[in-house]
Amino acid sequence: MASINKLAIRGVRAFSPDDDEQVISFGFPLTIIVGSNGCGKTTIIEALKYAITGAMPPGVKSGQAFVHDPKSAGQSNVKASIKLRFTNRAGNSMVVIRSMEVSQKKTTLTFKALDGVLRTTNPDTGEKITMSHKCTELDRQIPTLIGVSKAILEHVVFCHQEDSSWPLSEGAILKKRFDEIFDSTRYAKALKAIVEVKKEYSAKAKELKVELASLAAFKH
Repeated sequence: MASINKLAIRGVRAFSPDDDEQVISFGFPLTIIVGSNGCGKTTIIEALKYAITGAMPPGVKSGQAFVHDPKSAGQSNVKASIKLRFTNRAGNSMVVIRSMEVSQKKTTLTFKALDGVLRTTNPDTGEKITMSHKCTELDRQIPTLIGVSKAILEHVVFCHQEDSSWPLSEGAILKKRFDEIFDSTRYAKALKAIVEVKKEYSAKAKELKVELASLAAFKH
């Protein structure tokens, strides 16, 4: 069974890039996060979501507002990192590291997502294995390792409080969201493929029956 074990944050939102990593360990099966307004509770959930899916929270201006403000840090360049230790669905411990960078250029901020790292340990030899991946590769790989689809992670497990009212959306939007969650498009394609294969085998069976009847006529 997959689980999240430990999260380390630096340089994200109000978490300073100059301080030590802020680490939170998760209990099993439940962890309750309590704190006053503005202390970073939502940032923890946003960091979890970004580490696993690569999806940014709403209203962060394509990432510029997700990383600690360079002006507040008195720097022209700020680097941020999110490290997540998790247990994959096979029961193996893994660590994913996501890194970001925001640069202040006169009046504009530039966001850049750096290549991520995935670490694991060979269960047979105990050797530590480190693999560097592009962000898009991690976005596909981590949900698969956890065994939960990206749609469920984004819209259910790590649904942002600003998006929590999506079940009350208009019909077309709601249908699209449920189609993503239940993967109905993939199901429809699979069902269509099964019907086509069935037709193909039925036609082949009819041909073989005709051939069999012809052979039976020459039996004697």
